[in-house]
Amino acid sequence: MAKRLDLRLVPVVLVTWSVALAGGFISGAWSAALAVTLIVMGVAFLVLGRRRGPSGVRARTIFATLALACVLGAAVAVHCGITAGMRESGPLAPAIEDRDGVVIHLLITGSPASAPSPGQSGENRWMVAARLIDFTSRASVVRGSADIIVTGGSGWEDVRAGQSVRTTGTLKPVREGQSEAALLSASSDPVVTGSGFDVRQTSADVRKRFVSAADWLPSDPAGLLPGMVTGDTSSLPESLETAMRTTGMTHLTAVSGANCSLILGGFVLLARSFRLVRPAAGVFAACGLLSFVMMVGPDPSVLRAAVMGAVGLAAVTGGRRGRSLTFLCLATAILLLLDPGMAANVGFVLSVLATLGIVLLATRIASWISAWVPRWLAAGVAVPLSAQLLCGPVIVALQPQFTPYALIANVVAGPFVAPVTILGTIAVPLAAASSWLAAAPVAVAGACAAAVAGVARLFAGLPGSALPWAEGPVGIVAMVLSSLVTLLAVWMSLHPAGVVRYVMALHGSVVGLLERGAWRRHGRLEPCKETSGRNQLWLLPKTPGPRASRRTPSAGGTRHRPPSS
Repeated sequence: MAKRLDLRLVPVVLVTWSVALAGGFISGAWSAALAVTLIVMGVAFLVLGRRRGPSGVRARTIFATLALACVLGAAVAVHCGITAGMRESGPLAPAIEDRDGVVIHLLITGSPASAPSPGQSGENRWMVAARLIDFTSRASVVRGSADIIVTGGSGWEDVRAGQSVRTTGTLKPVREGQSEAALLSASSDPVVTGSGFDVRQTSADVRKRFVSAADWLPSDPAGLLPGMVTGDTSSLPESLETAMRTTGMTHLTAVSGANCSLILGGFVLLARSFRLVRPAAGVFAACGLLSFVMMVGPDPSVLRAAVMGAVGLAAVTGGRRGRSLTFLCLATAILLLLDPGMAANVGFVLSVLATLGIVLLATRIASWISAWVPRWLAAGVAVPLSAQLLCGPVIVALQPQFTPYALIANVVAGPFVAPVTILGTIAVPLAAASSWLAAAPVAVAGACAAAVAGVARLFAGLPGSALPWAEGPVGIVAMVLSSLVTLLAVWMSLHPAGVVRYVMALHGSVVGLLERGAWRRHGRLEPCKETSGRNQLWLLPKTPGPRASRRTPSAGGTRHRPPSS
């Protein structure tokens, strides 16, 4: 018997997420006021819980949970207030307001990524995260610390995390909801002034060597293999990227919770093969996952995927939905406390929803399907279906189209994902040492990646692979209803006896309701014993009187007078 869902931490996630989302759009003063209000509410909930006494255990638990939600929400509000204060009155605020040109000294903290070019220009643009060291504006030098997003030309493609660079440009305000203090539109190439050790730079070098080690493969696997293993899509063909987007397989080209689940599961199996005790196996698997995160780069998206992957693996292997939901709520709250800007990040929303679908639905759907197919196939269908059911409304809001082949494409490609991830991960450190050492695992992983690419191209080329869908709230509501109908259809197709039982119960309820309505209006219906017709019913009046002995069939029969006593 499955345990009940533990919903105690759900208010914590709702409050922290709402506060983090609101904190990206309000000023620092309003964030401070929100924090004070939440602290007052938390104290009030604690007082109300204590007044319940020892008899009201459930009430005290509810009030304690609400108090915890308010306290953590206040912490998120304080974080958002500090970030908003940096934007409003930080060292960059005057330069942003004046829109003057600056000479700025930065420390690179991220890896360059391609950015859309403004207008119709064909110039390659790059975007990279950095931290302010100092800048010169109007002949005055200003020193401080603030996070900045830099956009520039092709010269920014080669910068690496840990480098100190000097450049010129214009500081602009960021969009609402972003956690960075400013956006720098660089007008010149960076000049490197220093370079220190940064694990992200080492990770970027390792990823580049892995891309080089896969160059000898055909174009599709050569571009897809690094994307599926390390999230590097720089060599991915544009046509294949379009095909994967059409078939709902884009998540395979980034380091997602699925990758981290496979890596963590592999380390768990390896620990069991060495017969390690459970605590030692857990520590071993956690260290292995941490090594994978460091290898692909400890970016926020990768850390988020690692946390969600661990929760998803616990949900699938443990089968304890209540405990897995608690882990998911705890992980989500911690991530929002560390970085409230994730609340408005689409990748974070999809990651949480996909993990929530696996936690709530995957085990249950797999138990439905396992009566008809092997358990491995049931799990292979249940996991992508449960994730897609919850992610569908958000995906439709971003891209209003319906991909009817998304589920079957992910199911068909599913058996090839594990070999690509595991063998590709083994090949990454080997490629860092020598490309020849990685030739064998790259060849096998490349063959599986080619199969995934073939599945994407096959289903993207079928008729109706991308159907139009309603935009806005109407499309979101329609997709929610479609997800509910899909879940109901799956259950009905796998439980025909249960469907018949529920239909008969509904029929009995409707008949009883009609009989009660007829009695309230006219009288009671009873079977006719003096006629042979099946549909003959006597109508007995509500108020007995002199004429109550006359019974009339209600279904078209002839009138009968019962014999007098």
